[in-house]
Amino acid sequence: MSRRKNKKQVFTNVEVVDAGAKGKTIAKAADGKVIFLPNAVPGDIVDVQTFKKRKAYYEGKAIAFHKLSDKRTTPVCEHFGTCGGCKWQDMGYEHQLYYKQKEVVNNLTRLGHLELPEVTPILGSKNEYFYRNKMEFSFSDSRWLTVEEVQSDKDLGDRNALGFHIPGMWDKILDIKKCHLQAAPSNAIRNAVKEFALKNDLEFFNTRNQTGLLRTLMLRTSSTGDIMVMVQFFKEDKNKRELLLNYLTETFPEITSLQYVINEKANDTIYDQDVICYKGQDHIFEEMEGLRFKINAKSFYQTNSDQAYQLYKITRDYADLTGDELVYDLYTGTGTIAQFVAKQAKKVIGVEAVPDAILAAKENAQLNGIENVEFYVGDMKSVFNEAFIKTHGHPDVIITDPPRDGMHKDVVQQILNIAPKKVVYVSCNSATQARDLALMKDMYQITKVRPVDMFPQTHHVENVVLLERR
Repeated sequence: MSRRKNKKQVFTNVEVVDAGAKGKTIAKAADGKVIFLPNAVPGDIVDVQTFKKRKAYYEGKAIAFHKLSDKRTTPVCEHFGTCGGCKWQDMGYEHQLYYKQKEVVNNLTRLGHLELPEVTPILGSKNEYFYRNKMEFSFSDSRWLTVEEVQSDKDLGDRNALGFHIPGMWDKILDIKKCHLQAAPSNAIRNAVKEFALKNDLEFFNTRNQTGLLRTLMLRTSSTGDIMVMVQFFKEDKNKRELLLNYLTETFPEITSLQYVINEKANDTIYDQDVICYKGQDHIFEEMEGLRFKINAKSFYQTNSDQAYQLYKITRDYADLTGDELVYDLYTGTGTIAQFVAKQAKKVIGVEAVPDAILAAKENAQLNGIENVEFYVGDMKSVFNEAFIKTHGHPDVIITDPPRDGMHKDVVQQILNIAPKKVVYVSCNSATQARDLALMKDMYQITKVRPVDMFPQTHHVENVVLLERR
C-alpha cells in the first residue's frame, strides 16, 4: 500500500487574510489553495512552511514574519504559544469579537443557506481575563520540556509539573506558574499545592506507568465567594493525603468545600467515582438574580458566570414570555435556564439525558421555591415523543441548548411536528446549529440572531437565534 507523501513546501511573503475554525488563521498559497496556520494573526505577512497537503488546502505554520498585523497585541501570559488554552491572546479583543461574529454569520449563511435578519452585534465579555469559575490541573512526574530545554546541556533537575495537557498529547503536562483564566486565589492555591507536594515527597502521577499519588486538582470559585478544591489521588495513602488536605485547610481558610477522590482506574474522569468531603460542605453556591444554584464536584455549570447571566437574559428576552405560556426547555442540564425563565411562564418542562443533572435541577428548584417547573430524564430523541407531549401539554415556546453536536434529526423533526409559535435555539457550535436550522427553514423564519462571547482569548463563541413560525 503506497502512503501519501506530505511534501513540505515553503511559501514566502504570504498575507494572512482571515481567521477560521478551531482558532486557526487563513492564508492563500501561490497555487490558490488555502493554508491553515496556528501561529499567525490576520494582517501578518509571513513565510509559511507546510506540513500537510490535502486536495483543497494545506496545513502549515509561519516560520518568518515580514510584517506584523496592526490587529496584534502582546500576549499577557508567559505560557502563551506552548499552552494551547488561549490561542488568540496575540489578537486584540475587538478583533477577536469581529472574527467570532463573522464565523457565526458565515456558518448560518454558507452552511445553512439561511436568510438572516440584521444580526445584533456580538456581546463581548466584561472580563477579558480571569473569567472562568472552574479549572482543572493535572500532576505529572515528567513535565513537558520546551524546545530550549531539550536543546540545552543543562541538568533539568525536577521534572514534576502541575498544569495543563499539551494539545494532542495525553501524557504530557505543561507546568503552569500563572494562569490568567481564573481569579484569585486560584494561582496561589495551585502553586502552594505543588510546592508542598515537592517538599513532602508526595509523588506526582505518571500516566504511562500508572504510578504516583497525586493525579488532578480542581478549583471552583463562585460569585458568592465560595471556593471548592478537590484533589484526586491515584491510591489511598492516609498519612500523605491528610498531610496535604490539612495543609490546605490551614493555609487557605477561605476554602468552603474541600473534597477528594481516590481514583485507581486508568483515566481521570470522576463521574463514576465517590467524591468525599473532607472539610466544609460538599457543594458551593452560584447566584443569579436572587436564584441560588447548588454546585457539587460533578455538576455542570457555565464556566463564565457573568456571561452565562447575559446569555440567559438574551434567551429570556427572545422568548418574550407573558406568563401564560407552557415552555419546554430541551437539554436543560441542571435546569438553570428553566428556572431563570420560570417566573415569566405559566409552566416550564425541562428534559435532560443525565440523571445526576436532573436530580440537581429538582433540588435547585426546591431550594429556590420554584413550583412551576418539572424535570424529566431521558435521551432526547426517544423521550421527547408524542406520548410525552400528550402527558405534559403542547408547548407555546421551546428553548433548546444542545451539546456541540447539535440536535438529533429526530428531535428537530419532533419540534416541526409540534410546531410551537417560537423556538429559541442557544448553541455553542454555530456549524451544527446551521445544519439544524436548515431543516426548519420552511416552517420557521429567523427573526433575531445574537452571538455571545463566553470565552475571550479563544475561538469559541455561543449564538442565540429566535425562530418564529411562518
